[in-house]
Amino acid sequence: MDEPLPPRSPRASSPPRFRMEKSANQVMTGVFEFLRFCSRNEWVDAELVARLTETKYLNWLPPGKEAGEDGQFRTVRTKILKLPESSEDAVEYLTPEEADQLFQVATRARDRFLIALLGCTGERISEALGLRRQDMHLLSSSRSLGCRVEGPHIHVRRRANNANGALAKSRFARVIPVTEDLAGLYADYQLERDEVPKAAGCDMVFVNLFHAPLGQPMRYGTAKELFDRLAKKTQLTARPHMLRHGAATAWVRAGVDEDVVQDLMGHISRSSLTPYLHRTDGEKRAAVELVAARRRS
Repeated sequence: MDEPLPPRSPRASSPPRFRMEKSANQVMTGVFEFLRFCSRNEWVDAELVARLTETKYLNWLPPGKEAGEDGQFRTVRTKILKLPESSEDAVEYLTPEEADQLFQVATRARDRFLIALLGCTGERISEALGLRRQDMHLLSSSRSLGCRVEGPHIHVRRRANNANGALAKSRFARVIPVTEDLAGLYADYQLERDEVPKAAGCDMVFVNLFHAPLGQPMRYGTAKELFDRLAKKTQLTARPHMLRHGAATAWVRAGVDEDVVQDLMGHISRSSLTPYLHRTDGEKRAAVELVAARRRS
């Protein structure tokens, strides 16, 4: 078993971290809608809300919206506070080659399984840390478990009572198929886990094996420290969510139907896939050269 991690040293001063423009805009939208609600109930001066909005004319109406007989519904009030969002590099992701680099430098079976799981399933880190052993259906048939889904797979469920605070974002349960290779990595992890007797009584998939409290559910801070160490070893920028983005990007580029990708990712709205539809410079050049070649022929 590896030696316990050394105590954390006092955190050195570092530059403040800010939300991405898209996330900040979402927060401001939530605050604005709350102020509108307060205004309707006369808890906030209506003039304040009016000062935060402007009139916008809709040249193009969204599906299902009627313009009205005199076009009176073409004007809406929109918030004026909005940060510009970059259309390029909308999400940071790890390529399959970069994900493999992380996998190769990870020395523990648990950590290798976590990396492979995130890259294979596109799960959020909160969903992975919230997995229970009963969610892991990794045999070719799970009928003996009362599950009719064929092939190895995992169940992602939202649970509010996880001891580590891990909470799936979506309220809807979903099934994600996995590979036989991932099932093998899980078996390797179970052998490593069996060496820590205190982990036997915990139903959570990911537990502390190398530092106190041994056998207790793994928390996000531990996962982040793991990725920080892997990033330092590989000289990559690596965060758990980048494996999720990498999985979605790989599916889209492989031509997987967007409805399937949406279901795998656990997105309610199709628009959530937009950040993964970016194309490489090579793909764009190939498209231009293809059309040019056809014109010449």
